[in-house]
Amino acid sequence: MANKKKVIVIGSGFAGLSAACHLAKEGFEVTVLEKNESAGGRASKFEAEGFVFDMGPSWYWMPDVFEQFFAHFGKKVSDYYELVRLDPGYRIYYGQDDIMDVPASLDDLYAMFEKLEPGSTPNLKRFLKEAAEKYEAGINDLVHRPSRSIWEFADPKLLTALFRLQLFTSIRKHVKGLFKNEKLVKLLEFPVYFLGALPENTPALYSLMNYADLVLGTWYPKGGMYEIIGGMVKLAEELGVKFKYNAAVTEINIHAGRAGSVNTAEGTLFADIIVAGADYNHVEQNLIPKPYRQYSESYWDSRIMAPSSLIFYLGVDKKLNNLLHHNLFFDQSFEQFADEIYTHPKWPENPLFYVCAPSITDHTVAPEGKENLFILIPVAPGLDDNEVTRAHYYELIMQRLEKLTGQSIREHVIYKRSFAHNDFMSRYNSFKGNAYGLANTLMQTAIFKPSLKNSKIKNLYFAGQLTVPGPGVPPSIISGEVVAKEVVREFGV
Repeated sequence: MANKKKVIVIGSGFAGLSAACHLAKEGFEVTVLEKNESAGGRASKFEAEGFVFDMGPSWYWMPDVFEQFFAHFGKKVSDYYELVRLDPGYRIYYGQDDIMDVPASLDDLYAMFEKLEPGSTPNLKRFLKEAAEKYEAGINDLVHRPSRSIWEFADPKLLTALFRLQLFTSIRKHVKGLFKNEKLVKLLEFPVYFLGALPENTPALYSLMNYADLVLGTWYPKGGMYEIIGGMVKLAEELGVKFKYNAAVTEINIHAGRAGSVNTAEGTLFADIIVAGADYNHVEQNLIPKPYRQYSESYWDSRIMAPSSLIFYLGVDKKLNNLLHHNLFFDQSFEQFADEIYTHPKWPENPLFYVCAPSITDHTVAPEGKENLFILIPVAPGLDDNEVTRAHYYELIMQRLEKLTGQSIREHVIYKRSFAHNDFMSRYNSFKGNAYGLANTLMQTAIFKPSLKNSKIKNLYFAGQLTVPGPGVPPSIISGEVVAKEVVREFGV
């Protein structure tokens, strides 16, 4: 039997793990190199004083994508972790004593819309029907295309669907054409505010996120989001994938237009194919010689980035009131906040923020009688990040959190850790300290994203949130699959 072709996957986030599993299944010999102490990339976890903190993603949307991933290998999600659906899915604070709990039931959702905007149910049904069509075309078709050529989209079925995807209509125009109540507008626009760009610059295609949210629902893997990573690592090892941790890649060696090996602190590893699941900008601008880079520094500087984040991981020595598992605080101006992230980037004056309290659902992530809090403030990438700034925002946010939920919290905090731009850069080599990749604008969609393959190096591929299909956990999982299919198509086994 001929020797298996060797693949090195750089980075063990969702995209890297997905690529590794798919390539191992196809008969490649796969080694994953991870710069940090454990798998997961931005979806790492850490434990402190009895609290278990997911470091990054906390929302589990699009459960079908996870099921499809494991099904490729004859497995089910339930083989690796247990899911529960949250009901209500999340809570929105619009002000003191002004909250909205978003129900899991569609009938309850219709009733909520009707109460806030009488007569809106037919428009909501139309909105969700169109969002379902976009989800079907987008998640089950469009995002599975490698987007290396415009001709991939010369498919009569897809071209017909593209007219319905509203690529040239903004989600702001789409939503406001159907709903007038500002609370409902904020509910429908928040996914793009937090994960991409201004609603007026985001195609209405991304209402598919509302279908994922309001119809498919918000779920939680018992034990925390890292249980997904643990399941994917276990699957990869079952498929024969090898993992090397604390193995940061310092250089990719190019010979005659091919990436032949990578250098790490432990030595040089040889490969037939390299899949970079680490930060695209870092790999291209720092790990390969300049003549082989596909994009210039000015190209990267001109990209519109999704937000970074200032995160606080808190352990609280009592149970808290008036919080659900997921909580969004929209008690300040959306418009000013968006301007301070996207249009005139600076540290925000009165930021919106998000609080995850997983211990409300899961007693295993905090000691008995205590609460685990993950507080996230979306902020512009590329800002000056220092401890004085972090301390200022901690006090600002905690003061608002205490006022809006009607309880003292700060004096009960027994563990505290912050994480922002400098940490994103040092831990994940994140470009400009971004948290969510590229903004979902029209000119950064599909073929307009950085290519999943380097055009100057025959065997170097990219996966993850800075290439197709884009940011988010489900798209990253799909990204790994798409890259693996390209490797198989071009190199076989």
